[in-house]
Amino acid sequence: MRSHVITQGMERATHRELFHAMGLLEEEMNQPLVAVVNSFNEVMPGHFHLNTITKAVKEGVRMGGGTPLEFPVIAVCDGLAQAHIGMLYPLASREHIIDSIEIMINAHAFDAMVLITNCDKITPAMLMAAARLNIPSIVVSGGPMLSGCWNGKKVSLTDLYESIGLVKRGEMTEEELYELEKVALPGAGACNLLGTANSMNILTEVMGMSLPGTGTTPAVSGKRLALAKRAGIQVMELLKKDIKPKDILTQKAIENAITFDMAIGGSSNTTLHLPAIANAAGMELSLEKFNEYAEKVPHLVKMKPAGDHFPEDFDRAGSASALMKELAEKGLMHTDALTVTGTNIEENIKNAKVLDNDVIRSFDNCYTNTGGLKILKGTLAPGGAVCKKGGVVKEMYVHKGLARVFNSEDEAISAIYSESINSGEIVVVRYEGPKGGPGMREMVTATAALIGMGLGGSVALVTDGRFSGATKGAAIGHVSPEAAEGGPIALIEEGDIISFDLEKGILDLEVPQDILDKRLEKWVPKDLDVPQYSYLRRYAKHVSSASKGAIFE
Repeated sequence: MRSHVITQGMERATHRELFHAMGLLEEEMNQPLVAVVNSFNEVMPGHFHLNTITKAVKEGVRMGGGTPLEFPVIAVCDGLAQAHIGMLYPLASREHIIDSIEIMINAHAFDAMVLITNCDKITPAMLMAAARLNIPSIVVSGGPMLSGCWNGKKVSLTDLYESIGLVKRGEMTEEELYELEKVALPGAGACNLLGTANSMNILTEVMGMSLPGTGTTPAVSGKRLALAKRAGIQVMELLKKDIKPKDILTQKAIENAITFDMAIGGSSNTTLHLPAIANAAGMELSLEKFNEYAEKVPHLVKMKPAGDHFPEDFDRAGSASALMKELAEKGLMHTDALTVTGTNIEENIKNAKVLDNDVIRSFDNCYTNTGGLKILKGTLAPGGAVCKKGGVVKEMYVHKGLARVFNSEDEAISAIYSESINSGEIVVVRYEGPKGGPGMREMVTATAALIGMGLGGSVALVTDGRFSGATKGAAIGHVSPEAAEGGPIALIEEGDIISFDLEKGILDLEVPQDILDKRLEKWVPKDLDVPQYSYLRRYAKHVSSASKGAIFE
């Protein structure tokens, strides 16, 4: 065992004394040391309850014959970080979390680890750390929040975002907005929609790094605690069988995740995180792979904001296992892929079945014959861009409009709420990419403003930033190369014509190349608006483009 370098032999008396100082018994030191990585904090509902889950995990580890030792990692709330300087940090925190886990695991010679997560960047960070360290590992998520209820109707975070615009238009009172804000998010868990948090937690299960049911079981249920306890027991089995993350996070696992992602129309942020996870596991995942799978996988599930269903409905309808089985029956899943159960997907899903065909549709009754995400390329995005096509009205699949150009999200939001954006136009928000933001801010506030102001079906938003899973409408993000690198998006001028076709995967800036060349000669990069010694400056120096997963190169 790795931990023997600090627990065994006369020369390690000083090491053992440090454990004695914390009350550990010799019997505990002789057992495998299991890191329990807890991302609990009192800042966000997705992580507020994780101490309870962590306690259950540690009970399971002890039942399995291990010694659990807990340490924390940071977790940023994307919701609280929205629409101010705080949104520069969530994506940037992903790499920080990975590094901090590596430091703790290797500095203390742990034998295995359980990674307790729930929200947007923390889950992919923990998967990337697992792949990098490659010791027996299992992921435990905190689970989705239940839906809220307002005036007898189920509601979620996305309803609240869009209601702000309704107030500004006079279609909702401030008093009603205040009533809604008190009930939209009723308690602990990842926000009650198919945002990045729930998308990545579900895909973690699909990739085999968490136990069946982990991605969808509600945060507040007893089953969630039982799953956590079972995960603690199971990590000891992984250690005994020497099953490591790279045995599970294979090409087949990544392809299963993309397939499932298309079927549920997951967050566009998955096109950042899956390539990054693949990279950490020693593989390369190009954006073209997403379009390849989008062409053969139908859109079968629509959760908020793209549809009317909630994560709790998906769980009740049979959860991820039922949808995996449906996809497998059509030959779209690698059912021989290994999982943390110690067996393969085929064995895990053999008893699963769809319990509600309204929530999990059949192939004969799919929303669309193609997947919920689309990668676009063209003269505006030579390196690629992404759109959550499943959340776009069909009237906006093909569009051409005048560009309204803003050098930050804040400027764009101000223009939208001041009613200076007109139907048919295309809002361009640039210098919000991984390097230019830095940190690639989400534009969920801007897109929600468009919906709230009644422009969601007629105005598109194009950005080198990104979008939350809470976004719907014609929102095209991750434009690469980004403005900070002198990509075409940096050269757009007010009134230029932009066109896109979501069916064909085209995003063009209809300006002659010779004119763009002249603009590029005069182009001056925008200075980073962050303090000289900020972590963000170091991040901007090392981060890659969105098309490569915004990884450190």
